[in-house]
Order: sequence, then structure tokens, then C-alpha cells
Amino acid sequence: MSGACLACLRPSEAGHGGYHRACLRALFETDVVPAIDIELAKLHTVGLAMAGKTSLSGVQRKVSLGLSTERTTLQVSIAPGRFILKPRAETFAELPENELTTMRLAAEVGLEVPPCALVTLKDGSTAYIVRRFDRAADHKVHQEDFCQLAQKSPKEKYDGSAELCVRVVRRYASEPGIEMLKLYRQLVFAWWTGNGDMHLKNLSMLRDDDGLIRMTPAYDLISTRLHIPEDDLALPIGGKRGGVTRRTWRELADYAGIPRKAADRVLEDIAGRKDACTALIDRSPLSPPLREAYRALLEDRTAALVGHSPS
Repeated sequence: MSGACLACLRPSEAGHGGYHRACLRALFETDVVPAIDIELAKLHTVGLAMAGKTSLSGVQRKVSLGLSTERTTLQVSIAPGRFILKPRAETFAELPENELTTMRLAAEVGLEVPPCALVTLKDGSTAYIVRRFDRAADHKVHQEDFCQLAQKSPKEKYDGSAELCVRVVRRYASEPGIEMLKLYRQLVFAWWTGNGDMHLKNLSMLRDDDGLIRMTPAYDLISTRLHIPEDDLALPIGGKRGGVTRRTWRELADYAGIPRKAADRVLEDIAGRKDACTALIDRSPLSPPLREAYRALLEDRTAALVGHSPS
């Protein structure tokens, strides 16, 4: 990862702590990386203190952070902060590196993603940080995830399907045709990158300042296949969690009312970005074995996407 910006994973400039100035401004609204007054060993205590106030999912701990008044330090925020921090997990190595890499791949294939980066904690450990898009400077943005919109409890977040997601967008989106294409691209991308944890709470819609209801930027994207090699889709497509082919995606597009040409354009866009995404993986902070596994996964899934083989 030598010479790569710790936010966008493109070649970085000297003098900004390993980040582009523009990336720092997008994430922190400052030209300097804020100090982070947190140690990995103390996060368990922090999590207990924030019980009921911050969302913890699976093995990934999440801590709400806010910037100090002087914008020089990131601090734990009991009230909802502007940032979410995800430190290393004991169960699976390299989750922060995995998430940043997958989020950058998402941006590479045309998905909207919030500003995010890797940061270093006081003890030298790496963590993933992302700017919340459901918080504005002076108000909370109204957002509901697909679990809520489908009238399911959080415990039922895996009790759904791609088709249910289509019905949610069809019912709630102000401009269903536009938002359906966004959903379609995000679902294809999740499969393409081996994301077996794209459940109903990892998809959301928000009401923007103009009153329009639309898909949120993509978030919580990770390649679970890098850590669980046989992990299949959380939300089945046409009843299938594995063995997905180009035909599977075309059938979902038909169900969603997406014109065949528009659907094929999404599939071809993603497949056509394989080389650029492979180059991004090569610049990523992932270890060599995980880089190799990610490259092989994209090679396999791209072949399936263009109709050469099932995956």
C-alpha cells in the first residue's frame, strides 16, 4: 500500500499524513488529521458505557465519535456523533482494511459512498472511520432501513430477499425508476465482491432536503468471502443464495421493471471495471494473501457476470 492515500487508495501527496488534502476535507472538513484519543484495549469499556446508544453488529464493534470544538481531536460521543469508528476485531483479521477497500471498489463501479478512511489509534492499531450521512450540522436526516420499511424487527434482518428490496423501493421511492437502478447496482456489487452480509438493515432510504425519498449512499460494505470462503448471499435472488449467473440478474431486472438494456449496462459497467478494481486492490492495505483472494474472487464473479460460468 506504499504511497496510497488512506482514504481513496490512490497515490497520495506528501505532507498530509498519508491522505490527500481533498480527502481530509471531505471526511473531517480540515486539512489536518485529527488526533484520536482512543485505545483498542479500552473500547470494550467504551462500548458498555454507550450500551443502547450505539449499534453493535456481529463481531465488529462500532463507536460514535465527534470532533472537538477546535476540530483537532476525535472523541467518543455519547450523543450521536458525526462519525462511526470500527476498530480491529479479534475474530477476523483485517476487517477495517477489508471495509475501506470494498467501499473504494464500490465508488469505482459507480456507487455513491460516504467519505471514509483508515485511521491509527493511540496504541498504533488500525481502525475504519466513516462520516455519517444521516447527520447534518444542525439536524438529523430522516432515514429508515429496509428492515423498518418492510415492517420487520431488527432480528428479522436476514428474513428477506432481493425481490423484497425491489418491492420496498417500488413502494417508497419518490422516483422509483432511478432508485431501482441504484438498488440493482448495489445488489450486483454485493454479490460481485462476495458480501454475504448485505441484509435488510444494510440498505436504507432517506428523505432529502427537497423532500424526495431516495436510496442512501452505500455503507457497511465488506467482502465476507475473504474471511468465510463459502459465505453465500444473505438475501437470496430468485430463491438462490449461490450459483448466481447473468441470467439470475436479468430475471431480477425483469421483476424490478428495469429495461433489459439498462440492466445489461449495469452488468457490463461492473464487469468492465474489473481491471481498475484489481489495480485498486493491489494498492490496498490488505495483506498479500487477502489481495490474491480478492483478485481471484473478482475474476470468477466477472466471468459469471458476462455469462461464462456460474458462481
